[in-house]
Amino acid sequence: MAADLVLYSNPMSRGRIARWMLEEVGQPYEVRYLDYGEAMKSPEYLAINPMGKVPALVHGDRIVTEYAAICAYLADAFPEAGLAPKDRSSYYRWLFFGAGPFEAAVIAKICGWIVPDEQRGRVGFGPLDTALDALERAVTDHPYLAGDSFSAADVATGSQIGFGMHFGTIEKRPALEAYWARINARPALGRASAADDAARSEKE
Repeated sequence: MAADLVLYSNPMSRGRIARWMLEEVGQPYEVRYLDYGEAMKSPEYLAINPMGKVPALVHGDRIVTEYAAICAYLADAFPEAGLAPKDRSSYYRWLFFGAGPFEAAVIAKICGWIVPDEQRGRVGFGPLDTALDALERAVTDHPYLAGDSFSAADVATGSQIGFGMHFGTIEKRPALEAYWARINARPALGRASAADDAARSEKE
C-alpha cells in the first residue's frame, strides 16, 4: 500500500530538513529522489512544484512546498507528535525568521551581495551578524527556539544553523554550537541523515 505522505527531495538539498521533520512526526512516508536538472524541470514534477525545486510534500491531494511550510504543515497535520506549542508566538517568529531574513542574509554572504546603505531599508533582511545575534539570544534564554520544548521551529531553523556552521557559511558561536549539539542528538535526525547519506552514496 502506497504511503499517504510522499516527499520529493534530493539527498543534498533542503529536502533533508523535510525528511527530518517526517521522522519526527513518525508517520509512514515515501521519498522520491530527483536529480538536479531535467528531472526537476519535467512536466510531471512542475505540475507539483512550478518552481522546479525540492522539497515538495504531497499528502493525499494536498501539495506543500518550501521547507519551513512543510515543517509547519506536518506539525499541524499530526498534532500528536507535539511539534507545535500552544503559544505560537515565538514558534512562528523563529520558524519564519530562519526561512526569511536569516537564510537571505546567509545567501547574500555566500554570493557576495552587498546591499548599499541607502538601499538597506528596501530589503527584508539585515546584516548576518545581526541575525546571528538574535538567534544567539534566543537559544541562550531557552534550550529551544520556541521555549523549553523542541518544536518544528528547531527542525527548520535549527537545520539552517547546523548547516551553516558545518559548511562555514556562518561563524561558530558557543551558544549556537551548544544548541546544535542538543538538537543534533535527536534520534529522528539520525535516522533521516543516515537515509539521505545512503542515498547520496548510491548516486556517487
